[in-house]
Amino acid sequence: MNLSDLNELDLSDIGHWPGPAKAVLVLIACIAVAFGVYWFDTQHQIEDLHKLEDSEKGLRDLVTVKARRAANLEEYKRQLEEMKQSFGEMRRQLPSETEVAGLLVDISQTGLASGLEFELFQPGPENRKDFYAELPIRIKVTGSFHQFGTFASGVAALPRIVTLHDIQITHGGKDLVMTALAKTYRYLSDEEVAKK
Repeated sequence: MNLSDLNELDLSDIGHWPGPAKAVLVLIACIAVAFGVYWFDTQHQIEDLHKLEDSEKGLRDLVTVKARRAANLEEYKRQLEEMKQSFGEMRRQLPSETEVAGLLVDISQTGLASGLEFELFQPGPENRKDFYAELPIRIKVTGSFHQFGTFASGVAALPRIVTLHDIQITHGGKDLVMTALAKTYRYLSDEEVAKK
């Protein structure tokens, strides 16, 4: 079969074509069907497969992280219990509303025991936070630098939490004058937290 024979092929009578021409036509039809199947069906399935493979990788990573957490669950529970106990101990260091007056007396007694003279001891308004309230106390005392150190050390040794802020020491005659903001804290009762 040569090229001139191709011009003589009749499309309405494919059954009488020579064998090689039929084979080429069948090959072209198979390629067209394969391309159609790929284009309309397989291509989308391959894209879905790639998406699912990416999703699978993410899920495997998530399972790995969760498996590590699950393996350490007992350790996390133990740490949580320790944190709850620590929180309870810290909360006990915060006075309740009825103990604040006694704590104020303790702070002033610590200053007097250090040899300081109080010029100002003025509690301010309470500042409520999430589960505790902050009570600022404006303090102005006179004494020596060593007495200020003894006072600060005594305040730190109190069984309740008291912090000193905005400390300023100036010269005031023969003695030094220290102004500071002492902050003490109290825990809010469950009712106060609920109201907030």
